[in-house]
Amino acid sequence: MDSLKELNERHRQFVIDRNWQKHQTPKNLVMALTAEVGELNELFMWLTPEESRQVAGDRKQAVAEELADVLIYLTRIADEMGIDLVAAAHEKCEVNERKYPVEAFRERDMRPHEYKESK
Repeated sequence: MDSLKELNERHRQFVIDRNWQKHQTPKNLVMALTAEVGELNELFMWLTPEESRQVAGDRKQAVAEELADVLIYLTRIADEMGIDLVAAAHEKCEVNERKYPVEAFRERDMRPHEYKESK
């Protein structure tokens, strides 16, 4: 299994098999996603930027599990709302490429919000 579609189908069946469909509303899924992002955040809290890039061992495994939860909830929300998540992400990339032209950033150490302010 290597596609988002396959992952979504697997988890959709997981939900059906447990009769959880009534609980899997976009609102509830967003709330669950938020909780999982909070758990992911906890794993990085108080780490220096360098430490956060070098997570290993049990902590890295915990990060992988929380990232998986986040991905599963994202795919469930998209499925419930009839959104092709990969297509939406590609569309968003195109929007961002137009919004933040490479010429404005290539030679400058500028963050996106600073570009917006400098227009």
